[in-house]
Amino acid sequence: MKKSERLNQELIFLRDKYSFQLKDLIAEFDISKRTALRDIQELEAMGLAYYTEPGRNGGYRLLNQSNLIPIYFNKKEVQAIFFALKALRVLSVTPFDESYARIQQKLFATMSPENQQDISNLEIILNAILEEQVIQIHYTQYEDVHIQLQIYELFYRNGIWFTSAYNPDTQRWGTYRCDYMHDLKINPTKTPTLTLAELKALQDQYESTYHNIPFKCRLTPFGKELFLKHSYPNMHLEMIDDVPYIVGGYNRAELDYMTHYLVSFGKHLTIEAPEQLKTSYLKRLQAMLAKY
Repeated sequence: MKKSERLNQELIFLRDKYSFQLKDLIAEFDISKRTALRDIQELEAMGLAYYTEPGRNGGYRLLNQSNLIPIYFNKKEVQAIFFALKALRVLSVTPFDESYARIQQKLFATMSPENQQDISNLEIILNAILEEQVIQIHYTQYEDVHIQLQIYELFYRNGIWFTSAYNPDTQRWGTYRCDYMHDLKINPTKTPTLTLAELKALQDQYESTYHNIPFKCRLTPFGKELFLKHSYPNMHLEMIDDVPYIVGGYNRAELDYMTHYLVSFGKHLTIEAPEQLKTSYLKRLQAMLAKY
């Protein structure tokens, strides 16, 4: 291991510690006592704050550990980095696996457990797509269910990761939000699976026939901001005479989900069509008022 790489690994190793002894570095990195002493001096120059504790059980006491990992990426940047690295890892025939593992370890050291899990889920999804495999998930968007999916694509829209996928048990196509997916794992026993070409054909059929009820909702300027922060693939924004509208299509089975979504806009949305959606929306408002 190169010296610069070892020093980086030592920073990660010491990140969550309040104290350490020389023997800890010697054992962890298989280095001599002289090398360990030199490394400690260089770590100090890099910003590692510590003081020594004399005596038989003494060692080094760390201070101000927030400076140990000076680099910071926000959640979107980390996801983009891992997504690109994962794609390179799959496509590369060079010894990239080793580099990927080291980069992953370094970046994971800067992330919360929740963000680490998000990245791990994206890795599982990407692998399942490339290997044409079925995954098992615990899905919690509208109800608490355990389902199996063969995923065709993974895409990012308005700050949210989505997948387009086929449920082989119900034989239905759907769009799923990744932030509502939990306990993802590959199901190697679910065979045969569909090819990507077959999944594409199913998606084309679904998009041409499933969202067969058109809708149109007028927005206020603030409603437009809400839509840009949170929307779904079956809808888009249109400006008609300088007025923002949500337009798109839904299936009868999605009526409850559409109603739930539109209620979240409050007074900043007016449903213009269809009547079925208006009726469902008014019933939802009446049910909410009845609680008071």
